[in-house]
Amino acid sequence: MRLGLALGYWGRGPSPDTLPLVQEAERLGYHSVWTAEAWGSDVFTPLTWIAAHTTRIRLGTAIAQMAARTPTATAMHALTLDHMSGGRMMLGLGLSGPQVVEGWYGRPFPRSPLTATREYVEVIRQVLRRSEPVRLDGDYHRHPYNGPDATGLGKPLKPIVHPLRPDLPILLGAEGPKNIAQTTRIADGWLPLYWSPFRTGAYAESLAEAPKDFLVAPMVHARVCDDVAQGLAPVKAVIGFYIGGMGAKGRNFHADLMARMGFEAEARRIQELFLDGRRDEAIALVPEEFVDEISLVGPRERVAERLEAWREGPVTDLLITSRDRDTLRTLAELVG
Repeated sequence: MRLGLALGYWGRGPSPDTLPLVQEAERLGYHSVWTAEAWGSDVFTPLTWIAAHTTRIRLGTAIAQMAARTPTATAMHALTLDHMSGGRMMLGLGLSGPQVVEGWYGRPFPRSPLTATREYVEVIRQVLRRSEPVRLDGDYHRHPYNGPDATGLGKPLKPIVHPLRPDLPILLGAEGPKNIAQTTRIADGWLPLYWSPFRTGAYAESLAEAPKDFLVAPMVHARVCDDVAQGLAPVKAVIGFYIGGMGAKGRNFHADLMARMGFEAEARRIQELFLDGRRDEAIALVPEEFVDEISLVGPRERVAERLEAWREGPVTDLLITSRDRDTLRTLAELVG
């Protein structure tokens, strides 16, 4: 099992501590560092800056939003950064949700997310293989474009640049059971938002046909501290926001996931309170059992003990969200 550092997306602006933190993670032997995007900073620019100031650590996007770019544009970003970093790029993709896709990007959310994802990945694969010009007559992606407003002059093209690695790893941030199952067929790995090593049955069917070398890289909040409840408080706040506010009442993928993991009543009530403007109450209702299972929090001995449960399942990489250097160091020692 390998360690990654998940930086997330920016809040009001970039942290001056980011680069020293990544360099420390690289020194500690962390395998990868991951950036993100929502509706502010983009996912590739910070990763390029990090690439210029590191030498070994792998560079991942968790996640690059598909609605933000055409698949060929995403492929261009990935192959360019892969060249500039000496083959360290790992491309993590996700659909996001209707609120962001339609509200921020001004595009329709796909009626068939599985088809849209499959086509997007297929175009990127064609670009990276560079065996022939890109061609796809899909429901969501057409190369060349042949819609009713097309000029008819579109020409099939392949990239001018020869990709450094035709097999550059592609991972997907899937949440629904069918989407996860498709991920095992079309991608090199999966980026779970919530993973509990104590409830692996929630994913067993979806992962049943995963290849032997398939990557499973969940985000994990970690904190080495004496007070477990205090260490879990930031996780409860984030979960409350995602379950309550990152989606509409009838379509919140995060709430649906929490429900499938055995906390349906809590998920629906959290969403109800959050959408009613009672955010503090919503956060307070997030079950400590749930946040504890998806985190590694507590004294060193407790973290070491619970880490064993993570080792027993299919997880290949732990993407640690902590910015606490002592925690990063302790995990490097325990996993090392």
